[in-house]
Amino acid sequence: MENTLIGIVTVLVLGISAQWLAWRLQLPSILLLLSFGFAAGPLTGIVDPNSLFGPLLIPFVSLSVAIILFEGGLSLNLRDLPHVGGVIRNLVTIGVFVNLIAGLLAAYYFLGLSLQLSILLGAILTVTGPTVILPLLRHIRPFGQVGPVLRWEGIVIDPIGAMLAVLVFDAILASGLQATTGVILSVVLMTAVTGGLIGVIGAGLIVLLMRQFWIPDYLENSVVLMIVVSGFALSNQLQDESGLLAVTVMGITLANQNFVSVRHIAEFKENLQLLLLGVLFILLSARLEIEDLHQLPVTGTLAFFAVMVLIGRPLGVWLSTLGSSLSWQERLFIGWMAPRGIVAAVVSAIFAIRLSESGFQEAGLLVPITFVVIIGTIIVYGLSSAPLARWLGIAQPNPQGVLIAGAHSWARDIAAELQKLGFKVVVVDSNWRNISKARMAGLTTFYGNVLSKRVLDELNLDGIGKFLALTSNNEVNSLACLHFSEVFGRYEVYQLPFEEDDEHHEGEPPSDHLRGRILFGSTMTFRKLQAAFASGARLTTTRLTKAFDIQRFQANRNGLTVPLFLVTEERQLTPFTIEKSPEPKPGQKIISLVGVEEVESKKPETPRPKSFVSNLPA
Repeated sequence: MENTLIGIVTVLVLGISAQWLAWRLQLPSILLLLSFGFAAGPLTGIVDPNSLFGPLLIPFVSLSVAIILFEGGLSLNLRDLPHVGGVIRNLVTIGVFVNLIAGLLAAYYFLGLSLQLSILLGAILTVTGPTVILPLLRHIRPFGQVGPVLRWEGIVIDPIGAMLAVLVFDAILASGLQATTGVILSVVLMTAVTGGLIGVIGAGLIVLLMRQFWIPDYLENSVVLMIVVSGFALSNQLQDESGLLAVTVMGITLANQNFVSVRHIAEFKENLQLLLLGVLFILLSARLEIEDLHQLPVTGTLAFFAVMVLIGRPLGVWLSTLGSSLSWQERLFIGWMAPRGIVAAVVSAIFAIRLSESGFQEAGLLVPITFVVIIGTIIVYGLSSAPLARWLGIAQPNPQGVLIAGAHSWARDIAAELQKLGFKVVVVDSNWRNISKARMAGLTTFYGNVLSKRVLDELNLDGIGKFLALTSNNEVNSLACLHFSEVFGRYEVYQLPFEEDDEHHEGEPPSDHLRGRILFGSTMTFRKLQAAFASGARLTTTRLTKAFDIQRFQANRNGLTVPLFLVTEERQLTPFTIEKSPEPKPGQKIISLVGVEEVESKKPETPRPKSFVSNLPA
């Protein structure tokens, strides 16, 4: 009992630690997850998934994949389909068929498998899946249509690939062409009807419960999780391998209805997904037996892997994207992204057991071959995809652009200064006069309410990595930061400090988790900045050198200077905040507001900051 507890805790610690370390090192998390799992399993024997979970391992993995697919479905927007729908349709039909044929031929000629098992292996390896695609996309952050295409394909192809593998498996066990044709037609029809119907019913039940307020807020996430796993189990019970389709349809349906908001559900499922991904990949790599790999021919396995990566995927993508609006860079990148994941491993393990019981001697090779492809594709794509995306110009791993809420006069000045330094800037405002002036100043604008759903749906955020709330309304600033924290993360959303004597705001400011990071200093409120700019304060950009360092910068300034942003030599933009201010070094640039002293002298009742550079370190 105690060893089991230690083993489960070890899996959790390794799964979360690997993802945190990957974030710190700016590496794909999957690479470290596989490395940690392999070290804990085959190399040291610390973690043995079979002894930890026993017969519950496969059901646990299946349920976890179902939850991940549901969360993935919640991220799919039908508004993407007019632009990439044709490409996605072709990828999950033409692309799947090409990969199936490539896997079949490579397995038959290079691995020496029988024709039946070669077809089954090709079918199993047609899936990519969100368990590997989504973490890589989160790391790469591609521009344009690449993200929606790969996200849709990765989520939709899992139930399709699983269904295809079931079709081939049933055909192998059936006898005669007529029987095989009947099996195929019945399985396709039953899977589509069962999975689709249960998915729509489950989504409708969730909407009904939430719309009628039949469940309290604190139970909503738990009830939704219960409905998701129940729908998955019921669908699989009625028709084998239809559960993945059911939860995918359930997620897509919920994401695209307008009756209730499911944003808090999506946030909960995203957190749960990260936990499950860490656990699944640790278990996946720890379960690998080194002895199983010795059964595979080295040359044949390498040739099989090369065909899948260098021929099957690129050819399938090329045929699927003919005549599309995708650029050659996007087509090339999509053709280089097909990592295999959890679904392929689970399906191969289940079918290997069943076929071995039916007398197929070669069935034991399915699992090690699948694991080799999973690990190999994750390593190849994990290491190469980000550099390739940057080389092709379709990704920026650490975008430094700024989205600004507010297009009033001094917000336009800040936006223009940042844009002059080469940063992408977009300003959002519901005041048409402000938007018109911003456009005349050469700024990129979006006319609308920053809190509206339309902003998230229609605004092009390529190259944008930070959000600044600079409006005069404290509550709007806080709500906008909450709104965009789901896009940029809480670390990269900022707002002005609250007005202490604001007639529209009584009481204390909201707690930290209900607002963004506070910009520029605790006294630099909207009214203070408005008055400073109106009195002649101006923005300046100063480059620090060894001869003119931060101490000289402070000593050579007359009047109060407020630092706003620091620009590093690597072109990283860091706002000054009250929580943590950057430390300026030679070679870096400081964007500051000069001339605030005049405002201070006109308002003696307002206490003056002790330091004339309020946020710079001494």
